[in-house]
Amino acid sequence: MVQKIEFDARAAKATEAMYQTPDVVGQRMTVLSALSLMPGERVLDIGVGPGLLAEDAAKMVGQHGSVAGIDISEAMVTMARTRCAALPQAEFSVADATKLDFPNDCFDVAVSTQVYEYVEDVPAALRELYRVMKKDARALILDTDWDSIVWHSSDPDLMRRVLECWDAHLADPHLPMTLAPKLRNAGFHVQRVDVVPLMSVGFQPHSYAAGMMKAILSFVRKVGESHGLSAEEVQAWYDDQLRLAERGSFFFSVNRYLFLASK
Repeated sequence: MVQKIEFDARAAKATEAMYQTPDVVGQRMTVLSALSLMPGERVLDIGVGPGLLAEDAAKMVGQHGSVAGIDISEAMVTMARTRCAALPQAEFSVADATKLDFPNDCFDVAVSTQVYEYVEDVPAALRELYRVMKKDARALILDTDWDSIVWHSSDPDLMRRVLECWDAHLADPHLPMTLAPKLRNAGFHVQRVDVVPLMSVGFQPHSYAAGMMKAILSFVRKVGESHGLSAEEVQAWYDDQLRLAERGSFFFSVNRYLFLASK
């Protein structure tokens, strides 16, 4: 059973801060490079989040192009609208990835980062994505396989249990392993697959790893008991990471996988 994170205004602000870390800024530049956006193109951003990628995309396609951003979180949509208020070519709405309120064949480009792993019915979402894209349009999907995580801990068993609990907030924590055939079944041609690592050797307060520590602590505190984790164990996990950071022994790495496909 998926135990969802509620992306309210507070969670949206925390996500925005994480997305502005150097690690994720670098990921965003990789995504934009792979998209190769051109002036005048129509872009769909599924799971727009705080609107950072949409803002860059809107500037790249210009006033003769457009960006339509959707998110299931009202707080995220509000944040994206505020960020892109001076960009009339960018519009945002609350919507589900499996029910896209757009006509057939209307987008040149689609992008979705860290979204489909939260979607219960990925095949349905990909069919909807295929429907709204023009012929020869390109789609970029980036998601994490949480089995790829390498995270130093003084108590590896406790780390394993905490991460297993964290997996419960996702519909599929290992989506990249099966995404290529799912894309092909929806009608797409998979053009390339790249790995996009996020790594911290040593602790930096303004980093993706630091943001993940806080996000995991918050989530596992709430649901840990149902997974056999006491509040004391969850705090011990977090305190151990702080001690490792103080000793210069912090290490974190996880892989995201970038799929570029065409219709």
